[in-house]
Amino acid sequence: MGKNYLSGRIPSSLCNATNLIRIDLAFNSFSGQIPDIFGNLRSLEWLNLDENNSTTNPSNPELMIINSLTNCRYLKFLSLVNNPLNSLLPISIGNLSTSLSQLRLTGCSMRGSIPTSIANLSSLLSLSLGQNQFVGSLPNGIGKLQKLQGLMLSDNKLEGFVPHGLCQLKSLDSLALDSNRFYGPIPSCVSNLSSLRQFWISSNVLNSTIPSTLWSLSNLLLLDLSSNNLSGTLPFDMSNLNALTWLYLSRNQLSGSIPSSLGNLVHLGDLSLAQNEFEGVIPESFGRLVSLERLDLSKNNLSGVIPKSLESLLYLNYFNVSYNKLEGEIPHGGPFANFSVQSFIMNRGLCGASRLQFPECETTGRSRKTTAYIFLKYILPISSVATILVLAFLSILKFQNHNKVLQNFEVDQAMARWRRISYYEIQQATDRFNGDNLLGIGSFGKVYKGVLSDGTNVAIKVFNLGLEGAFRSFDLECEVLRNIRHRNLTKIISSCSNLDFKALVMSYMVNGSLEKWLHSEDHSLSMIERINIVIDIAEAINYLHHGGSISIVHGDLKPSNILLDEDMVAHVTDFGIAKLLNGGNSMTHTLTLATMGYMAPEYGLEGLVSKQGDVYSYGILLMEIFTQKKPTDEMFMGDFSIKHWVEMSYLDSLIDIVDARLLMEEGELASKKECLSSIMKLALDCTKELPRERTTVKDVITTLKKIKMVFL
Repeated sequence: MGKNYLSGRIPSSLCNATNLIRIDLAFNSFSGQIPDIFGNLRSLEWLNLDENNSTTNPSNPELMIINSLTNCRYLKFLSLVNNPLNSLLPISIGNLSTSLSQLRLTGCSMRGSIPTSIANLSSLLSLSLGQNQFVGSLPNGIGKLQKLQGLMLSDNKLEGFVPHGLCQLKSLDSLALDSNRFYGPIPSCVSNLSSLRQFWISSNVLNSTIPSTLWSLSNLLLLDLSSNNLSGTLPFDMSNLNALTWLYLSRNQLSGSIPSSLGNLVHLGDLSLAQNEFEGVIPESFGRLVSLERLDLSKNNLSGVIPKSLESLLYLNYFNVSYNKLEGEIPHGGPFANFSVQSFIMNRGLCGASRLQFPECETTGRSRKTTAYIFLKYILPISSVATILVLAFLSILKFQNHNKVLQNFEVDQAMARWRRISYYEIQQATDRFNGDNLLGIGSFGKVYKGVLSDGTNVAIKVFNLGLEGAFRSFDLECEVLRNIRHRNLTKIISSCSNLDFKALVMSYMVNGSLEKWLHSEDHSLSMIERINIVIDIAEAINYLHHGGSISIVHGDLKPSNILLDEDMVAHVTDFGIAKLLNGGNSMTHTLTLATMGYMAPEYGLEGLVSKQGDVYSYGILLMEIFTQKKPTDEMFMGDFSIKHWVEMSYLDSLIDIVDARLLMEEGELASKKECLSSIMKLALDCTKELPRERTTVKDVITTLKKIKMVFL
């Protein structure tokens, strides 16, 4: 009964249903006291009361529901997140079921200390006690929770040393100790946490050097040590952290030079070393951080120049080197065209473009004068003589029937690029299959398999010229396909056109359409195959949107328009209703309808076609690929769409909507869940109602590559 508009008190009579196994009342508006008689439900395995306004008995400071639930010997899941409980955690917490795997009390205004008896919950996989007011030290006995994968204690008032008992949690994946009052060193035994992927310990009072053993955690994806009093230098070689995507070391007292080996962490998306005492130069190797989106080196003692190698960082959207001692020219290529003066202030030796309010670089002025001098003295006279010679040569050619020569040359060039195929050869090619060659049916015709005279397998799209719009669709596909070349787009071989017949000849894709692989019983795609396919599709769309002088909007992304070659590489096809955005236009209008279920709201309501519309369709495609549910399924009626279905299930029951075959594959279930959760989050970001709020296809590619890396 979660995610409704239920209010009032949770009725005690609910506990009369003694065979209940699962109770989910999350995301409602229940208020008043939580009944403390849930212990009557002896078969209860799952209790979720998240996001309500429920309270406890004000006359008893302890969380009495815990005492009641000690009778539920099969309890596996207990979550009371974001309820104003304002209670103490009773010692009886250690008497809960030994089957309990998840305990979530985040944001419940809990106070007092964490009982040592919590170490008795030997089956715990996840313990979330963040955003409360717990005080005192963290029990060292917590190291007994050998199965624990997630320990979330952020935003409390815990203090003391970080206990060495944490180092016994060898299955730990995520550890959040940030925004507390821990002091002293990070235990050197942290290297025992070989499975650790995310480690937050920022905003504490840690006051030692960073243990060298920390840099041996090769599975780390996120490391946040910011806002402490850590000192010392960074190790010369940090290449062991080659999976790292976020590194935050800002607001400490770290010193020495920045290791050039940081440039080897090619998956790094966010790097912050701000407000330390680093000196020396910015490593040239940072130009290899191809995934980098944010780089903050502000408020240090860095000197030297800003490396021009940083111009190659295509995804860099935040850059800050202010308050240093840098000098020389500010780079102007790549992402630097978008950075403001705030990125560079308080570096008195810098020079660059006038818009940045820095002096113009002297070398630039001298270079311009030198260039002008060379042009006037050498290049201009030589080019004048060359022009006269060319004109004379062309005059001679005129008397030698040069027009015919030039025409033949153009034909030869076209022949080298496009193969000439006649109507007769197309008819022969398709007849070889005795009619059993239909590959699919599109909006304006049919696609057949054929074999050319040289034995080449091809796909032939024959347009039904009796349909309104077929002529225009053929011309549009020719216009689009003749100017694009990309690994993930269908390759055009040639066309055949006269007044009565129009066809496109394309490369044949052995593995057929994505539609077939998703929705037929004898085909199946693994998790990594699906991830690779969605990356391929995104790369194709990115090329269409940004790869040429004219932006191309596909307008009809769906599984039947995605073809797979022999290596399962995806190719986007069918540009019959594509739009060319000329002159910098970001959108245009159309009267042509795309496929229901996939088109963006503004497309269906107003006929608005834009790159953001393709992103929306891509988001729906993501949902379909990983849930194996078509957006046109009969379950989706009225306002209830596949988007709403995923949105409702995302937080609590995502595992119930994804394609079950993915969960049956070999591999760690937690890793699959993390991967699927990230993908569905991305799909929801793509399908925001307003076009301006949707993510960009470039960010989609970056996110998917990170998801793939994490999954692998």
